[in-house]
Amino acid sequence: MTDSDDLAIVVEALTKRYDDLVAVNEVSFTVRKGEVFAFLGPNGAGKTTTVEIIETIRPPSSGRVRVLGMDVTKRKRDIVRRIGVLPQAFSSFDRITVSESIRFYSKLFESKVADVDNLMDLTNLKDKSGVQFKHLSGGLKQRLGIAIALVNDPEIVFLDEPTTGLDPHARHAVWDVLSDLRSKGKTVFLTTHYMEEAELLADTVAIISKGRLVAIGSPDELIERHANNICLTLKSSDAGAVETIRHMGFKPVRSDRNTITVRVTHTEDVQDILNAINSAGVPMPVIDVRKPSLEEAYLRLTEGLRDEGALSEGVAT
Repeated sequence: MTDSDDLAIVVEALTKRYDDLVAVNEVSFTVRKGEVFAFLGPNGAGKTTTVEIIETIRPPSSGRVRVLGMDVTKRKRDIVRRIGVLPQAFSSFDRITVSESIRFYSKLFESKVADVDNLMDLTNLKDKSGVQFKHLSGGLKQRLGIAIALVNDPEIVFLDEPTTGLDPHARHAVWDVLSDLRSKGKTVFLTTHYMEEAELLADTVAIISKGRLVAIGSPDELIERHANNICLTLKSSDAGAVETIRHMGFKPVRSDRNTITVRVTHTEDVQDILNAINSAGVPMPVIDVRKPSLEEAYLRLTEGLRDEGALSEGVAT
């Protein structure tokens, strides 16, 4: 793997050990400049450890990590000046306002003074500029956190689960901010537990499990490779429809007397099921057909890996 002018991050054979525990095991990937890169994995998979090494917070045991062409073990101060970080547990001072918070954090970067108005515009906080932090909703606090992560005009922004715990409206507002960051050419490194978020926003998705990278590609590529099943749910007041599907040999994902959900590989399977129900002479059920999703690909790739050989909480996360 070689560095290139269009690469923001290069991770090569990254390994992190804690005594006999291998938290990250020979992980390699690249992040292109200007893309949204989603890094996914179960708790204890080595995700947080990997990100903290890239952010220069932890040293690697072996391997090579370069951020904007700089080695994380040799040029930490230079890297920190050119990245922004929103930690998962972001907080600020309760009694200072939105605009005061941004100004305060901008003073930590000696080389630049943040354009507070521009940052509030970007994160849709202009009408909240005089509101104290303690009076902000969860979604507004996260948007303020993103604004603060941008005070040094970073080339790469690391966002650790920026929408966790937010209601759907607040989550979509954060998504709009992330889309704006991409349109401005920022590289966004996103960790999230929301598969819909990664599928919608990310250009590239990487999945780590048990310290190893198990898949990388665009959301569509991962879905095509690992989630090619169609999810079919049928509801009927006549139990005969459910029994007909059972007798066809399809393994139910969920079922009760009047509802059954199965995964099928081909659209022809859907038609075969409908033909069989029709031939059985039972009323046609209500049908819901759901296309494959990134969530299905993620579950398939990490199935059996979350508990087996799980890494110690608080060390390999």
